[in-house]
Amino acid sequence: MAFDNIHSKQVGQWRTMWLDELSSLRRLSEQTLIAYDRDLDQLLHFLVGHLGEPVQTKHLQNLTPTDWRAFLAHKRSNGAKNRSIARSLSALKSFYKFLAKEGWATPDSLNAIRAPKKDQSLPKALTAIDAKRLIDDGDILDEEPWIAARDIAVMALCYGGGLRIAEALSLTPSDIEGKDSLRITGKGGKVRMVPMIKAIHDAIEDYRSKCPFQPGPKDALFRGARGGPLRARLVQLKMQKLRAAFGLPASATPHALRHSFATHLLGAGGDLRAIQELLGHASLSTTQIYTKVDSAHLMDAYLKAHPRS
Repeated sequence: MAFDNIHSKQVGQWRTMWLDELSSLRRLSEQTLIAYDRDLDQLLHFLVGHLGEPVQTKHLQNLTPTDWRAFLAHKRSNGAKNRSIARSLSALKSFYKFLAKEGWATPDSLNAIRAPKKDQSLPKALTAIDAKRLIDDGDILDEEPWIAARDIAVMALCYGGGLRIAEALSLTPSDIEGKDSLRITGKGGKVRMVPMIKAIHDAIEDYRSKCPFQPGPKDALFRGARGGPLRARLVQLKMQKLRAAFGLPASATPHALRHSFATHLLGAGGDLRAIQELLGHASLSTTQIYTKVDSAHLMDAYLKAHPRS
C-alpha cells in the first residue's frame, strides 16, 4: 500500500520544528541531523504499513510498547545491528522529549523500551612506525609540492593532535594560537584547546609557505587544487593511495590516525582524563574504549611472544 504523503501536515510541522531546535539550540552537526531525520523517517514509513494510512498526530500520541517492538523487529529484519537500533532509539526519544516539552505527546511507551547493548568494536590504530611513515613519506605521490605539504599537515593534525578530519579541515588561520596551541571547534560547536607540538607547527608552516592561496583569518586554512576549501573525501582518497603504496591495511584511514593518537598516548602512560580533553569526548566512557585497545595489543604481544602462551 503506497501513499503520496506518509504523514499529515501537522506531523510534518512537528518534524521540522524538532530538527530546527536540534540545530539552533543543541547545535548538532549536519551529519547527526541527517541521521536523526532518517531515523524518524524510517519510523514514519513503518507506521504507514503498520497502520494502513498516513501517520496522524493521534497515531504518534497513542503508540504502545507493542508498536515500538514491532518497529524494532522490522529494523532487525532489514539487517540493522544493535548500534544502529540504539542510535535510532536515541533519536526517537529526542523527538518525543521535544513533543512532551511542547505538550503534544508523552514518551512513556517509548521509555518502556530498553536499547540493546551496542556491538562494541575496538578502534583500529596504526603502529607508531606506520603512522610516522605516513607523515614523513606522505609526499611520494604528489607532483605539486604544496599539495603534498597540505596533506602531510592534515595527517599530522590527526595523528599529532588527535583531531577528527572535519576538525582539521575546519581550522582557520585565526585558530592557530602562535606556536603553542590550536583552537578546535568539535562536535556540537564545542571549543577546546589542543597543544601544538613542533611537528604539527612545522608541517602547517611548510604548507602555508608553499600554498598559492592565502585564506583570510576566518577562512578554511586548507585549500583544494582550485582554491576552495579542502574536502574530506580528497584526504580519504589520498590515504587510500598511500595504503596501497605502503602496504597498509584497509583500516588505515584518516580517522585511524586519531585512534592511533589516543592509543599511543595511553600506551605511553598518558592520563585518561587528559586524553578525553584532547579528543573532545563529552563522556569518559567514550575514551575508555582505548584502554581495551591497549589491553588487546598487550594480549596479542603475549600470545605471539610468550613461550607458555
